[in-house]
Amino acid sequence: MKALIIEDSQTGLAVISQHLERMGILPIAATDGESGIAAFRAHNPDIVLLDVVLPGIDGYEVARRIRAIEQSGEWTPILFLTARTADTDLVQGITAGGDDYLFKPVSEVVLAAKVRAMQRILQMRYSLVVLTRKLDAANQELTRLSSLDGLTGLANRRQLDETIMREWRRAARYKRPIALALVDVDNFKQYNDTYGHIAGDECLKNVANALLAVSRRPSDLVARYGGEEFALVLPETDLGGARRVAEGLCDSIRALGIEHRAVPGGTLTISVGVASTTPGQEGGGPQSLLAEADFALYSAKSGGRDRVGFKVPEVAVE
Repeated sequence: MKALIIEDSQTGLAVISQHLERMGILPIAATDGESGIAAFRAHNPDIVLLDVVLPGIDGYEVARRIRAIEQSGEWTPILFLTARTADTDLVQGITAGGDDYLFKPVSEVVLAAKVRAMQRILQMRYSLVVLTRKLDAANQELTRLSSLDGLTGLANRRQLDETIMREWRRAARYKRPIALALVDVDNFKQYNDTYGHIAGDECLKNVANALLAVSRRPSDLVARYGGEEFALVLPETDLGGARRVAEGLCDSIRALGIEHRAVPGGTLTISVGVASTTPGQEGGGPQSLLAEADFALYSAKSGGRDRVGFKVPEVAVE
């Protein structure tokens, strides 16, 4: 433990330093306010013993400056050393940022008692800080887990909805396109019926990992939409870009070569519906984009599956 003593009397400084050394505390000496503040910055002491009457700035001003130096959440006990015993002096010291008073001449017994009391407060405060950090970490982990799908580890529906809304607002602000791709695992009910639900779960995990591998941009979000459906939010992406991503998704699932003997092709495939818009240029909101992607997915599935569905932009006829 380090104690900063700011005291202009060499005799008083020597006596207090000896008291502290016998308590196993390292004394750091300063004889005026400015050098005391510099020593506080340099040594980061555990406690400050501060004379009220000092050359230049007084102890009250030193206390105020020390409190201003401390970072948010930090606290260093400040004990004033003074021969002044009036109530107004005590109030002034506490108002300036002090925590207690030691009256001169300083008694070693009283000094030891005051320092031990401050040590206990410091220890309790440290324990509280540690506990608070642990609680913050636990809350952050709970928040993270609450936004993830338990099976695949992808973002869940809650995070998907929040991301679509956030990216929609950003796209509207900067007049940039936003795209959405909805993915459905083809004939997944037959897969479960053929291979069992445990194999079905492993299949969904493999599909999720493949979708993540294709979506490489940090701004993109891959989420489990529900059941065997997935969704990709693609900021800054027009319809052509979304179609290319969707084709890559289909290729990546075919490349997995997951056996599905209940369908004619014998291999697991996906269908994808994509939609893109620039908010503000067209009517509707995020739900309209979702509805358009859902309709495109329906078109892909009704058109034979293992393909990408999309709405062809209407061309004005002059």
